[in-house]
Amino acid sequence: MALPVVLVHGGGHGAWCWAPMVEHLTSDALAVDLPPRAVRGGPDRFRDLPELRTITVGDFAEAVLADAETAGYDRFVLVGHSLAGLTLPEVATRAPDRVAHLVFVTCTIPAEGGSTLDRLDGDLAAMARDNIAASMARGASGEITESPMGEDLLRHMFGTDLDDETMQLVFDRFGNEVLPVIDERVSRAGMPAAIPKTWVRCLRDATLSVADQDESVANLEAVPGGTVTVVDLDTGHNAMLSRPRELAAIVDGIAATST
Repeated sequence: MALPVVLVHGGGHGAWCWAPMVEHLTSDALAVDLPPRAVRGGPDRFRDLPELRTITVGDFAEAVLADAETAGYDRFVLVGHSLAGLTLPEVATRAPDRVAHLVFVTCTIPAEGGSTLDRLDGDLAAMARDNIAASMARGASGEITESPMGEDLLRHMFGTDLDDETMQLVFDRFGNEVLPVIDERVSRAGMPAAIPKTWVRCLRDATLSVADQDESVANLEAVPGGTVTVVDLDTGHNAMLSRPRELAAIVDGIAATST
């Protein structure tokens, strides 16, 4: 019998982004909303909450484990997208007996002891630094504001192969993120090497190039070690939206053979 699957979204996204893929899964699945849940796609997605300045990667991991516990999942396949590359290793470190397999869908993996901000360059890095500094300096207003990422940038990052309807879904649901986690130093030193790991490499990703993804794979293999199986999909960054059936087949295959 296939193990259940827990799905962790990336930056600015929420559980909503997995819905098209979940429709094609035969495995039992839970898509989580990381804290703060209020910004994960609903009407308050741009609200300037105080916890956007205090939540850590550890808090993300504890939220995933709590939701899996509530769902009754003792052991599960853990799938993450993009910025969830920070959360997945932390979950595996905290609860190694519960994680049967780690699946990284075009994630960002800093070097050991590094941060995601270290991996960014150019205009995106400058924007991230400016937004983190501004957020930490002003304090929470609680007011709804517009996203600092306009539609042109969102389309460039996520819309490589999305049709207009699906791209509009991203425009309508994309929200704020806990920006300090981008600058948080992370370690995978306590993650057991024995946990199998699969990387879904998105070949048309405009956010994380193939070279960027390969560097992340190398970082993942370096500490604590162990081989990462790489599976290619000819898709952009949001594979769960553009190629939901193909990604579901990959995840179902892993869930069916995990113990």
